[in-house]
Amino acid sequence: MTLCLATPDARPEPVVLMEQHAGETLVMDLSSVDYLLSRLQQGEQFFLRGQSQGKVVRTPLLSLTETRRSGGRFLCCSNYPSSVEVLQRRESYRAELRMGMVVSALVVGESGESAQGELRDLSQDGCQLELPLTASGVLAETQYSLKLAFTFPNGTYFEVNGVARHQKTDPERHMLRVGFRFAGCTSEQERQIWYFVCEIEREAARYKKEAQEERQPSPLFEQPGKRTPDTEHIGRRDIRRYATPMARRLVKVAAYLDAQLLMLQQGSDIDSRQLSRNADRLLMLHEEDREGLLFASRCLSLEPLLVRHGIAVAVHLLDLVGANMPRDVRKAIVASGLVHDLGKALIPQVVFKAPNFEATHRQALSEHVSLLMARLHTCQWLSATVAQAVIGGINERLDGSGYPAGITGDDINELAKASAVVDVVEAMRRDRPDRPARTAQQIYRHLLAHPHQFDRHWMRRYVEHFKVLPVGSLALFSSDQLAWILRLDDSGAPAEVVLAQAAEPPMRDNLGSVLRGDVFERLGKPVREVAVST
Repeated sequence: MTLCLATPDARPEPVVLMEQHAGETLVMDLSSVDYLLSRLQQGEQFFLRGQSQGKVVRTPLLSLTETRRSGGRFLCCSNYPSSVEVLQRRESYRAELRMGMVVSALVVGESGESAQGELRDLSQDGCQLELPLTASGVLAETQYSLKLAFTFPNGTYFEVNGVARHQKTDPERHMLRVGFRFAGCTSEQERQIWYFVCEIEREAARYKKEAQEERQPSPLFEQPGKRTPDTEHIGRRDIRRYATPMARRLVKVAAYLDAQLLMLQQGSDIDSRQLSRNADRLLMLHEEDREGLLFASRCLSLEPLLVRHGIAVAVHLLDLVGANMPRDVRKAIVASGLVHDLGKALIPQVVFKAPNFEATHRQALSEHVSLLMARLHTCQWLSATVAQAVIGGINERLDGSGYPAGITGDDINELAKASAVVDVVEAMRRDRPDRPARTAQQIYRHLLAHPHQFDRHWMRRYVEHFKVLPVGSLALFSSDQLAWILRLDDSGAPAEVVLAQAAEPPMRDNLGSVLRGDVFERLGKPVREVAVST
């Protein structure tokens, strides 16, 4: 039961309903809101909201008729409400977790096999979880109810049994969305679940409007202390698997983009506050160690393709053009690069699976730009000029063959021309259904062979800036040793590398020793770059 004053800025406060005398009196314990007692005793009105017979109900406005102190507690009376308003059927109410609200979920089968995921929404009757595709083994135990264990950011732990009712595969994000119905709940578990539902809704309400007054967070989502980086999980991600300390810090940006992708698919706008925060984070990492960040952007193979591509474009575009720009412009470039392709999640996915790419498919694909731009209206801090250049211009081509506007030559903004070069390089470094990943040298040749599409000035600038064997390349040396390029000297030669066991994306468990300074003496000269989809 919650009590709320009849003022616009009042927030609901939990109270205990001690007694009900139908038609006469309600007796409440208001000890938890003793700071409101003076106002209530002076006649200020309030209403109660609670649950009854599976419904959320609210009383009309009430006033205290009596207050007495008993055993250190404040017991207060009001008239019995003449009616109640049904706000929501409790069993059907579903509280959705917004971006940044991470509740880890563990699913354990009868055999003891388990899968780690995240809670996406919660109702009195069940929940929806996001799980990795590997969870299908646990979910196959359909004849048994599964144990579901939730851990909230403040450490609150809760277990309940559930039966998987439906699941949907998201192949792009390598995830399952699984709906569960709770089974065999005790009355205490039901009470706790409803408390969690209310607190999730309370926490989500803090972020619904940009201009609202700051609200107090739910205690469930307050973090008492940060764990050390090597033991921290960011949502479903075990960051210990990522290759470098910088990559493990970059995972927070990846987690944001992944969550934003899901929120867009569910009809939400770009979260202005989160985009700003993560653009700042990327700027800070770049200022701290630009080459470390360049390599880290190659170490995100566990993330969805749109997430990896957005981060790589943002990092490389910032590094290419942002050196002498004001910070607010650099931030806008980073933010635009991060989200530039997320609109692809809003168009029919059949477009990407079509065996033959036809004019209708091209038209549908081009719409991802306008769909995304329409979701940016709350980001008032984001320069419209920069967003239009990067998001709106990254797919334009000098000969007019690009989209969405099909503009040509000098009509294309300089930042858009640079963005187009960065975008195609990053796209071609990754596998696609119609072709494998390519090396930097192969990509450079492709760009130089298409001067009618890509600006020659920015092509040269890109090669001169990132060099022939860029940071993040996997090189085969004359000693037959594979190594990832971590840093380059002024001439573009490898100054620091990390040994690799095989031609596969860099992970913490497949990298060897780091060599600095005497790379050529130890490994010989680079023979060629090996293409790896990172």
